[in-house]
Amino acid sequence: MKLRIAITGPESSGKTTLARALAKRFATVFTPEFARYYLGQLDRPYGYADLERIARGQLQWLQRDAGRAKALLFCDTDLVVIKVWSDVRFGRTDPWIIRQLEQNPFDLTLLCHPDIPWEYDPLRENPLDRQELLPLYLQELNRFQIPFLEIRGDDPDLRLRKAEVGIFTWLQQRTEG
Repeated sequence: MKLRIAITGPESSGKTTLARALAKRFATVFTPEFARYYLGQLDRPYGYADLERIARGQLQWLQRDAGRAKALLFCDTDLVVIKVWSDVRFGRTDPWIIRQLEQNPFDLTLLCHPDIPWEYDPLRENPLDRQELLPLYLQELNRFQIPFLEIRGDDPDLRLRKAEVGIFTWLQQRTEG
């Protein structure tokens, strides 16, 4: 059985960098963020209904990549990101997304703190409130009882080492428990 590890957190908190590096370190694949593909193809501003489509696409990509992964599959984002995004932007989240969070949790989630410099990207919307969004991620991870490790620091190599140690410790605890 493949173990699924999500990388979550506010925008520009190093999720993609960490997902790529972990996939390389563990000689496996990672699932990219479907929202980037979807929004890049959209010829209009996104709306509330688009977030469910993005969530469905993310899960389809995750399922696709599970067949190519080794023991671990890393996912550059998760439905927690979409839930927080939806709640902040639209004041609500589609019930289907909530059901998926309840029924299909990741085995482990790495919560990236936004303690690295924000980088401009035309798809990013929240350069000034990343620290204010972080507690929303903690709240949702706790609400859905998703096991998580917090990843902090402004050095990408140090963040990677912290993530590796955390994953190895978590894997060891799973085999002992």
